[in-house]
Amino acid sequence: MNKAQLVEAIADKLGGRQQAADAVDAVLDAIVRAVVSGDRVSVTGFGSFEKVDRPARYARNPQTGERVRVKKTSVPRFRAGQGFKDLVSGSKKLPKAGEVSVKKAPKGSLTGGKATTKAAAKKATAKKATAKKAAVKKTTAAKTTAAKKTTAAKKATAVKKTTAAKKATTATKATAKKAAPAKKAAVAKKAAPAKKAAAAKKTAPAKKATTRTTAARKTTAKKTTAKKK
Repeated sequence: MNKAQLVEAIADKLGGRQQAADAVDAVLDAIVRAVVSGDRVSVTGFGSFEKVDRPARYARNPQTGERVRVKKTSVPRFRAGQGFKDLVSGSKKLPKAGEVSVKKAPKGSLTGGKATTKAAAKKATAKKATAKKAAVKKTTAAKTTAAKKTTAAKKATAVKKTTAAKKATTATKATAKKAAPAKKAAVAKKAAPAKKAAAAKKTAPAKKATTRTTAARKTTAKKTTAKKK
């Protein structure tokens, strides 16, 4: 059975061939568009249409036996429902002509599209909220780690500065202690010649006075000897 024969088979039920053709085209177009977009079309009792991704692989050419690389691709897949399988296998009897072989949808199930869209919207909003929360948590964690790193760096620099200052003060104290004896020795060396010069100055006038007294004694002695003569 091709498409034209399918249209003829359902034309009587839909009130004409054109209405049947439009219905078949609309159903097939909806299935194709849904499968291409990645949605799964499931009809209870009949089967489901879905998109399947096939990874890249190697295959063999049946004519030459040559190994050929097949690129990654996506293919449509149809899986028959259990009712369809039972009818084909013969475990269930096919209904008489004029009766529907596929089970009709239960009451209320045809309005499930809106419910499913609402549920999908709720799921999407929940996913967005969780993603936002995760992003906020990541940013807060990054901020806290950055703050910890900066505080640790500041503490390390402060400790380094204090240790360097302590070392510098100890070094200056040590150099001052070393320089103190040297300064004392230099002062002592400078003071020693000054003391010697002062002592020499004090002794020099004394020597001059003694020479004067001796000279005066000699002149007086000479004068007395001249008078006696």
